[in-house]
Amino acid sequence: MRPPFLERINIVSFGAFSGKVVGPFTPNLNVVFGRNEAGKTTLASFVGGVLFGWEDARGSRNTYKPTNAERAGSLFFAVPRAEYRADENRGTRSGRDAGENCGAHDRGDAGENRIVRERYGAGAIPDAAEPVGMGEQRGASEGGGNEVLGEFGEADEIELTRVRNVDGLQGDTTLVADIDKETFQTMFALTSDELRSLRNTTDMTAKLLTAGSGTGASPAHALAKIDELLAGYTSRSAGAVRSLVRLEAEQDELRARLAVAFEEAERFKREDKEFRDLAPQRDEMMARLDALNTDIEALSAHRAQVKKLNDEIAEARERVAALVAEEEQLAITRRDQHDDDLVPLMHLAAGDERALRDRLDALASEEAKCEHAVDLAQDNFATSKAAFEALLEAEDAEDAEGRARQRHVQVALSILLPLVFMVAGVPLFIHGREIASLSFTALGVGLVVFAVVVTLAALVMLFRPDKAADAKEARKQDAHWIMLQDKKKLEACLQNRAAFQERARTQLDAAGLGPALGSLRQSRALLDEAREARAEERLFRQRQQALVSRRIALEDSLDKAERQRDDLFEHMLPHGERTLDAIDALLAQKARQRSGLLEASEALNRRYGELKQELAQAVHLRDFDELKLRYEQACTQQEEYAREYARLLLAKRMLESAIAAWESKSQPEVYRQASRLLALMTDGRWAKVSMTEEGRLRVIDAVKNAHDPLHLSLGTCQQLYLALRIALLMTADNVGRSVPILADDILVNFDSVRRAGAAQAIAELARVRQVVLLTCHEEIVEALREADPTLNEVRL
Repeated sequence: MRPPFLERINIVSFGAFSGKVVGPFTPNLNVVFGRNEAGKTTLASFVGGVLFGWEDARGSRNTYKPTNAERAGSLFFAVPRAEYRADENRGTRSGRDAGENCGAHDRGDAGENRIVRERYGAGAIPDAAEPVGMGEQRGASEGGGNEVLGEFGEADEIELTRVRNVDGLQGDTTLVADIDKETFQTMFALTSDELRSLRNTTDMTAKLLTAGSGTGASPAHALAKIDELLAGYTSRSAGAVRSLVRLEAEQDELRARLAVAFEEAERFKREDKEFRDLAPQRDEMMARLDALNTDIEALSAHRAQVKKLNDEIAEARERVAALVAEEEQLAITRRDQHDDDLVPLMHLAAGDERALRDRLDALASEEAKCEHAVDLAQDNFATSKAAFEALLEAEDAEDAEGRARQRHVQVALSILLPLVFMVAGVPLFIHGREIASLSFTALGVGLVVFAVVVTLAALVMLFRPDKAADAKEARKQDAHWIMLQDKKKLEACLQNRAAFQERARTQLDAAGLGPALGSLRQSRALLDEAREARAEERLFRQRQQALVSRRIALEDSLDKAERQRDDLFEHMLPHGERTLDAIDALLAQKARQRSGLLEASEALNRRYGELKQELAQAVHLRDFDELKLRYEQACTQQEEYAREYARLLLAKRMLESAIAAWESKSQPEVYRQASRLLALMTDGRWAKVSMTEEGRLRVIDAVKNAHDPLHLSLGTCQQLYLALRIALLMTADNVGRSVPILADDILVNFDSVRRAGAAQAIAELARVRQVVLLTCHEEIVEALREADPTLNEVRL
């Protein structure tokens, strides 16, 4: 399984960066390209700061702390779920084939293949140790996409965050459990300044040995320093302050002088003996008093600390209880605000909600059409009905009365006029016949005939059809027919609207909008309420998570404080009652013991002072006391120097054993890999790197001539140093497996040929570890791309 690797960098605030995201990175070779002052060194310092702590402000050193802000940011590590596998077109290889494939870069390099197999498993090494899909990976990265784990399938993500050093590294810190800050700075951080420093150092070999051993200082240099210190203890020189030989000679001289003085102080022998007997008692008494004072001070300090922890624990418990109550109150408030009608709508996806709103818009448009058709049909029906009723009202009022009056006039005239003419004509006819007057008779006949004609005309006019009435009747029937048609159309529109409303309600109920009761406006209101409810739900979850996070942090602090208190009680009262009263009782007991010792010490000091005063009266024996004191001091110094000498001898033996163990186990593989890499970088000009029996580094050229690193050029020394670093990183596969190697413009001083070789060496390292190289030179990017076509380039 591939270990987690750095996927991207999120800089919240660090130096000139604010809200900066850099990445994505692949698990192999990555180049961060940026012009001068783009922030490459700042980026490298940020990664080390997140993992192992921000630098403290020291003098004028740049610690990248922004003004009025804290340094903060995160590193995101991808955790691949799938193991390395061979390309599907080539099939799965065995461990032997994988070893031969890696051997294409170093024929017979079983050590490197062993490292790769141990890291990824036998048979899981594709051609050129390249993970499957790296080409697609690089294409995704160059295209600006965020998917960087195509070759591993799905992957989890781990975030490591740091804000303040006192808060420590937040996240899964097991990623950096196999490396410390010194090892990271010594092995994983390669800078151009470190390479340039080889020009100024006076112990270049020690610097190179440091790279070859992975420590902060050269083992050979430390061994030489120990030998120098040991020589000082056996030197007879007056400048050797800790010389055991000179101190022994001084003791011999003092013993001789003491023998002479002892003969002169025989009569004070008993007093002197008593005085010397009192001295250790006094020292023992003082030591016991010092021990008691130390115990009392420690107990007092621990009691104060326990009281402080008790207060903190009580306060933390109150705050935890308050947070629990706040969580419960928040949950109760949420339950009270919960609307069951909105539950189905709250779980709608954004796309489903948009589709539902589009469906509501379509139904609203259809509803508007139905309403418009109903309104139009109602208007038409009202208009036709009004016209028909107007015709009926006009006929019933004025027309009916006029026709009746006209009918009455016609009847009256058809009766009266003929009757008048008949009444006038008959008498004239009769009178004319009587008087035999033809004119009267003719006039009478004419009047009668006229009366008959008038009667006939009146009868014709009376029974002749009325065209105006017929026209009015036709208009009335037309208006009635139109009214009936408009009424049918209105009824059809109303039925269509009722059918639409039923269909719309069915669709709304099916979409979870049943509480809207078929109302489109109410449906939109429900959707808006559901959206607000989702927002409130998210806000509730955020507040709940914040409360839970605060409670968990407080509970962690509470557990830590309780553990600290238990540790203090365990230290002070391992078997007693663990209370402040027990500590007070122990303090009182210690105080009583101290009082008794003080009384005994005062009595002993009085007797000691008396004896000292009596012995001081012997003026001629004053030198004897001084000699004795000097002799005791010399003996004490001899014991101290002897212990220090023994410690140095032990340290020398341990260092020699450690160097021998490293030389027998790790050194052959490291120097074999370094030899191969140096030959690769220098195009075969330098063939081998080894260490002499004296612990010095030597380099052998192509014609088998050995050279001291001091005689190499600066560029060759830098290449030798880089080869040792890369070899150590390739062999130390149990250190910092998830930590990326940061290289800041380390190829800038190499010529084109050696730069190509160094690029191949870095590409080879990137096959077993993640490498992030920062540079401002495009030719370095091209050289690395030629060495590894799957190079992932990130631009600042």
